[in-house]
Amino acid sequence: MGVQAGRDLLLKVDATGAGNFETVAGLRATRLAFNAQMVDVTSLDSAGRWREVLGGAGVRSATITGSGVFRDEGTDARMRAAFWGGETPDFQVVIPGFGVVEGPFQITGIEYAGTHDGEASFEVSLASAGALRFVEA
Repeated sequence: MGVQAGRDLLLKVDATGAGNFETVAGLRATRLAFNAQMVDVTSLDSAGRWREVLGGAGVRSATITGSGVFRDEGTDARMRAAFWGGETPDFQVVIPGFGVVEGPFQITGIEYAGTHDGEASFEVSLASAGALRFVEA
Protein backbone atom coordinates (compact mmCIF):
# COMPACT_ATOMS: atom_id res chain seq x y z
CA MET A 1 0.00 0.00 0.00
CA GLY A 2 1.48 3.34 -1.06
CA VAL A 3 1.17 6.71 0.58
CA GLN A 4 -2.43 7.86 0.95
CA ALA A 5 -3.95 11.31 1.43
CA GLY A 6 -5.38 11.84 4.91
CA ARG A 7 -8.44 13.53 3.45
CA ASP A 8 -9.42 10.18 1.96
CA LEU A 9 -9.96 8.67 5.44
CA LEU A 10 -13.72 9.14 5.67
CA LEU A 11 -16.24 8.77 8.48
CA LYS A 12 -19.74 7.93 7.28
CA VAL A 13 -22.99 7.57 9.23
CA ASP A 14 -26.07 5.55 8.29
CA ALA A 15 -28.39 8.51 7.79
CA THR A 16 -31.68 6.61 7.69
CA GLY A 17 -31.06 3.27 9.39
CA ALA A 18 -31.43 1.53 6.04
CA GLY A 19 -27.76 1.33 5.03
CA ASN A 20 -27.65 4.76 3.35
CA PHE A 21 -24.21 6.00 4.43
CA GLU A 22 -23.33 9.68 4.14
CA THR A 23 -19.96 11.28 4.84
CA VAL A 24 -19.95 13.28 8.08
CA ALA A 25 -19.66 16.85 6.82
CA GLY A 26 -16.84 19.20 7.73
CA LEU A 27 -14.35 16.72 9.18
CA ARG A 28 -10.70 17.69 8.76
CA ALA A 29 -9.14 14.93 10.88
CA THR A 30 -10.30 11.39 11.62
CA ARG A 31 -8.72 8.66 13.76
CA LEU A 32 -9.72 5.01 14.20
CA ALA A 33 -8.17 2.91 16.98
CA PHE A 34 -8.60 -0.80 17.70
CA ASN A 35 -8.10 -2.17 21.20
CA ALA A 36 -8.01 -5.63 22.75
CA GLN A 37 -7.96 -6.42 26.43
CA MET A 38 -5.89 -9.37 27.47
CA VAL A 39 -6.71 -12.04 30.00
CA ASP A 40 -3.65 -12.66 32.16
CA VAL A 41 -3.30 -16.35 33.14
CA THR A 42 0.18 -16.10 34.65
CA SER A 43 0.79 -18.38 37.62
CA LEU A 44 3.65 -19.53 39.79
CA ASP A 45 4.19 -22.31 37.23
CA SER A 46 4.66 -19.88 34.30
CA ALA A 47 7.95 -20.58 32.51
CA GLY A 48 10.66 -18.16 33.59
CA ARG A 49 8.03 -16.09 35.42
CA TRP A 50 6.97 -14.61 32.08
CA ARG A 51 3.45 -13.33 31.75
CA GLU A 52 1.05 -15.65 29.94
CA VAL A 53 -2.16 -14.57 28.28
CA LEU A 54 -5.22 -16.50 27.17
CA GLY A 55 -5.40 -15.93 23.41
CA GLY A 56 -8.69 -14.74 21.98
CA ALA A 57 -10.33 -14.29 25.39
CA GLY A 58 -10.21 -10.51 25.80
CA VAL A 59 -12.79 -7.91 24.87
CA ARG A 60 -12.17 -6.09 21.58
CA SER A 61 -13.26 -2.53 20.98
CA ALA A 62 -12.73 0.37 18.63
CA THR A 63 -12.87 4.12 19.03
CA ILE A 64 -13.27 6.85 16.45
CA THR A 65 -12.44 10.50 16.92
CA GLY A 66 -12.86 13.31 14.48
CA SER A 67 -12.61 17.07 14.35
CA GLY A 68 -13.53 19.68 11.82
CA VAL A 69 -15.57 22.72 11.01
CA PHE A 70 -19.23 22.98 11.91
CA ARG A 71 -21.56 22.82 8.90
CA ASP A 72 -25.32 22.83 9.33
CA GLU A 73 -26.04 19.81 7.17
CA GLY A 74 -28.03 16.62 7.46
CA THR A 75 -25.18 14.56 8.89
CA ASP A 76 -24.71 17.10 11.70
CA ALA A 77 -28.39 16.76 12.58
CA ARG A 78 -28.09 12.95 12.42
CA MET A 79 -25.11 12.99 14.78
CA ARG A 80 -26.90 15.23 17.29
CA ALA A 81 -30.04 13.08 17.14
CA ALA A 82 -28.00 9.91 17.72
CA PHE A 83 -26.23 11.50 20.69
CA TRP A 84 -29.33 12.91 22.39
CA GLY A 85 -31.33 9.76 21.67
CA GLY A 86 -28.61 7.39 22.94
CA GLU A 87 -28.71 5.58 19.60
CA THR A 88 -26.01 3.29 18.21
CA PRO A 89 -26.29 3.75 14.44
CA ASP A 90 -23.97 2.03 12.01
CA PHE A 91 -20.91 3.97 10.94
CA GLN A 92 -18.31 3.28 8.29
CA VAL A 93 -14.67 4.30 8.31
CA VAL A 94 -13.22 4.21 4.82
CA ILE A 95 -9.46 3.60 5.01
CA PRO A 96 -7.93 4.30 1.59
CA GLY A 97 -6.08 1.35 0.07
CA PHE A 98 -7.02 -0.84 3.06
CA GLY A 99 -10.78 -1.30 3.31
CA VAL A 100 -13.92 -0.32 5.17
CA VAL A 101 -14.70 -0.91 8.85
CA GLU A 102 -18.43 -0.90 9.57
CA GLY A 103 -20.64 -1.44 12.58
CA PRO A 104 -22.60 0.14 15.42
CA PHE A 105 -21.03 2.95 17.42
CA GLN A 106 -22.28 5.14 20.24
CA ILE A 107 -21.40 8.82 20.18
CA THR A 108 -19.68 9.36 23.52
CA GLY A 109 -18.92 13.04 23.08
CA ILE A 110 -19.57 16.06 20.89
CA GLU A 111 -17.79 19.33 21.53
CA TYR A 112 -18.38 22.63 19.76
CA ALA A 113 -15.95 25.55 19.84
CA GLY A 114 -15.35 28.84 18.14
CA THR A 115 -13.44 32.08 18.39
CA HIS A 116 -14.57 35.58 17.56
CA ASP A 117 -12.38 35.68 14.43
CA GLY A 118 -12.60 32.06 13.24
CA GLU A 119 -14.95 29.32 12.15
CA ALA A 120 -17.09 27.22 14.46
CA SER A 121 -15.51 23.81 14.96
CA PHE A 122 -16.48 20.50 16.52
CA GLU A 123 -14.96 17.30 17.86
CA VAL A 124 -16.73 13.96 18.05
CA SER A 125 -15.85 10.73 19.86
CA LEU A 126 -17.43 7.34 19.23
CA ALA A 127 -17.08 3.92 20.88
CA SER A 128 -17.93 0.59 19.28
CA ALA A 129 -21.25 -0.83 20.43
CA GLY A 130 -21.23 -4.28 18.85
CA ALA A 131 -19.47 -6.51 16.36
CA LEU A 132 -17.57 -4.71 13.59
CA ARG A 133 -17.16 -5.90 10.03
CA PHE A 134 -14.16 -5.32 7.79
CA VAL A 135 -14.32 -5.37 3.99
CA GLU A 136 -10.94 -5.32 2.29
CA ALA A 137 -10.43 -2.83 -0.56
